[in-house]
Amino acid sequence: MNLESILPNLPPPLRDNIIASSKVADVPRNIEVMHEGQYINEIPIVLKGLVQVFTRHQDKELLLYYIKPGESCIMSLDACLSNAPSKVNASTEENSTILLLPVVRVFSWMKEYPEINFLFFRQYNIRYNELIQTINELLFEKMDKRLLKYLKTEVTVRNINPIKLSHQKIASHLGTAREVISRLLKKLEIEGKISQSSNGIKVLEL
Repeated sequence: MNLESILPNLPPPLRDNIIASSKVADVPRNIEVMHEGQYINEIPIVLKGLVQVFTRHQDKELLLYYIKPGESCIMSLDACLSNAPSKVNASTEENSTILLLPVVRVFSWMKEYPEINFLFFRQYNIRYNELIQTINELLFEKMDKRLLKYLKTEVTVRNINPIKLSHQKIASHLGTAREVISRLLKKLEIEGKISQSSNGIKVLEL
């Protein structure tokens, strides 16, 4: 496991401890790896692939953020620190390799190696800014602007353009109805901001 390239700022003794004490899981795409109400005993760090974290209410979902290689899930950490059940769900968007750090060892590493605290603090900062942006978009932006931003993010995160996403999946991520997304995608296409084909949705305005 080449942990140094994924987490370059950790001291070698800590990396050795992590490798010796943690598990590595290869998870296929579209697998739910965490659900609301679940108690967490391992903190994930994505080594390869992509994991989405989302909240669910009745038949609607709202995408909160993605966990990319070298990143962790602050909601998992928060649940562990509070000894509380998870408030969110997570699933793999791609075939992913995930490093699972045992919570008991993480607590001792936090005391012994301050560098791991900086790793988690950085994650908190990233996710806090993303969640504030999501709230602002929900409150102040029209759905067509939210949709275009979402598509641009998908292209960037997945590093592929066009992207193959169903209208229903987009609607779930944005917490709206499929019919709304279909109508707005057509509007964006007429405006020359995207194009749609059998290959997927191509963002023309990046």
